[in-house]
Amino acid sequence: MGTRKQREKQDGLWIAHTELATAPGHPFYQKLNELLEAEKFDEFVEGRCARFYAVKYGRPSLAPGIYFRSLLIGYFEGIDGERGIAWRLADSLALRRFVGFTLEEKTPDHSTISRTRRLIALETHQEVFGWVLGVLADRGLLKGKRIAIDATTLEANAAMRSIVRRDTGASYEEFLRGLAKASGIETPTREDLARLDRKRKKRTSNKDWQSPADGDARIAKMKDGCTHLAHKAEHAVDLDTGAVVAVTLQGADQGDTTTLDETLCEAGMAVAEQVGREVELRPHEEPQVNVAGIEEMVADKGYHSGAVLERVKSYEVRSYIPEKKQKGQRNWTGKQAEQQAVYANRRRVRGGYGKSLLRRRGELVERSFAHCYETGGMRRTHLRGHENILKRQLVHVGAFNLSLILRKVLGAGTPRQWKDLEGTPFLLFIYYLLVGKIEIGSPEAESQYLVRNRSSNHEARLAARRGWSCRKLATSTPGC
Repeated sequence: MGTRKQREKQDGLWIAHTELATAPGHPFYQKLNELLEAEKFDEFVEGRCARFYAVKYGRPSLAPGIYFRSLLIGYFEGIDGERGIAWRLADSLALRRFVGFTLEEKTPDHSTISRTRRLIALETHQEVFGWVLGVLADRGLLKGKRIAIDATTLEANAAMRSIVRRDTGASYEEFLRGLAKASGIETPTREDLARLDRKRKKRTSNKDWQSPADGDARIAKMKDGCTHLAHKAEHAVDLDTGAVVAVTLQGADQGDTTTLDETLCEAGMAVAEQVGREVELRPHEEPQVNVAGIEEMVADKGYHSGAVLERVKSYEVRSYIPEKKQKGQRNWTGKQAEQQAVYANRRRVRGGYGKSLLRRRGELVERSFAHCYETGGMRRTHLRGHENILKRQLVHVGAFNLSLILRKVLGAGTPRQWKDLEGTPFLLFIYYLLVGKIEIGSPEAESQYLVRNRSSNHEARLAARRGWSCRKLATSTPGC
């Protein structure tokens, strides 16, 4: 039996860096770095960010490649704030190696990361997002023909208790005390204020109230039913590959029919840019991106309106938007073009192809929200102002697009998924053995399925979770 006394020993003065322990996520980040270096990511961002750096004067700066890699860590590790990114980067040997810091170098703190973000323009972050789309297009992961659009809310870095009146600047409690005095209550208690507040209608309207901390935040109801100051994030997703083509950030009080045009135009420009890039780089090869641009657009019923369908038709894009249930019949007097657009959209939605697109939309768009904001850690923003949030959001969603490439190469899109896939080759072998895909004594067949891309390992995990046995699979597995 080992004792604590036996395990106590003096640490060596020197140790080779090759003998240091590495984190389980190191192979994942090594492959990600190989991808970025092969596509000359550092040269690209250094050229775009050169105008923001002084040649001779100023404090020691953070290299553009290190800055953008630090923001990528936020997605892959599920970290919401820049403080957490800085702490995780200083703590992990694998992330040090990914970013490019040696053991004797000090990693940047959160203030250095945030200051670099403020200095680099929003247009540069958009160019980095477009660079990621180009990497996807080179690998056939961007088509740009069928686009789905949907929006979600992000909780703002501001509290409801701090809102003030737009006209007078009074806080919510001061406003209630003024109403109480006007109603004849000279010294109102908190119970009196609460009772008076319950009788009021539309107590927190964005027309009357604002946040002094974040002027872009708006009062909105979240998906869980709670009321918070929030922002609205809208994604345009490629229905053929699941890649996010465009992302916009809007006020949470704006309706879907208002924000659709901006997101659709952003997606159209992104696809057109990739088409021009392919023509310039590979003029004699068959293009990967649809040359005609966006041809079909899918959205949920929150985006449906006659004016929206008419505008989408004017963009020469076919719409697939479910129609809301309405009472009675609509009056189409003087709205012939709008009527034709609504009827054509209704006919397309009711068809089999339209229903398949709507199912595809529900799968891929919600998946991008889940990966970026739930497991990706950006459901609550720790920045203020649309410009600052959008900078972080563009790199965050760009990391989601990079994970599509890594999922195709490694079978895992995040370090956590890579770790979950460890040890599954044996389960995969047992699963294929049970279902009869591998014959006992056939090494060629065994190697064919065991050396397969790790993305197929989810079948083995699914078999293990469901508890499939030889008895259940007896009809297709003779000899068990």
